[in-house]
Amino acid sequence: RLVLRRVTEEDADDLFVLRSDERMMQYIDRPRAKSIEDAKKLIDVFEDFLQKGEGINWGISLKENSRLLGTICLFKFQPENYRAEIGYLLHADFHRQGIMNEAMKPVIDYGFNTLKLHSIEANVNPSNLASIKILEKNNFIREAYFRENYFYNGEFLDSAIYSLLNK
Repeated sequence: RLVLRRVTEEDADDLFVLRSDERMMQYIDRPRAKSIEDAKKLIDVFEDFLQKGEGINWGISLKENSRLLGTICLFKFQPENYRAEIGYLLHADFHRQGIMNEAMKPVIDYGFNTLKLHSIEANVNPSNLASIKILEKNNFIREAYFRENYFYNGEFLDSAIYSLLNK
């Protein structure tokens, strides 16, 4: 039911909605998009990461509609450790429909079978129970819990690290 595809400039409006809406960005510790231009710059960053081999971002769409519902990526490659991080974001209107769980499976497969990764990690806000549930459904195991290990937007925040091994 899903298509994973390159994010293009035609997706700027949808990406702006994703990256500016507090419902979607509540647990994403990155600056909110303030304009369509910000979304276009982010698409350029996605493309730059791809060209430099630093990350791969996929847009998530339904087969019958090319609208960008979300994004999923592998990034922070550690070639020496055969490890990368997974990240994802889905429009709130599409939460609790199994979409991210479905999108995650081919991305994990790509990481292990094409990129030959040994492990994929996720750094998640411990309050983001929906994200943790998706990770656990995909057999990720919590490796660590860091208390107040990073500073964002004027406060110290906790993080939990989950990982999946290629076994």
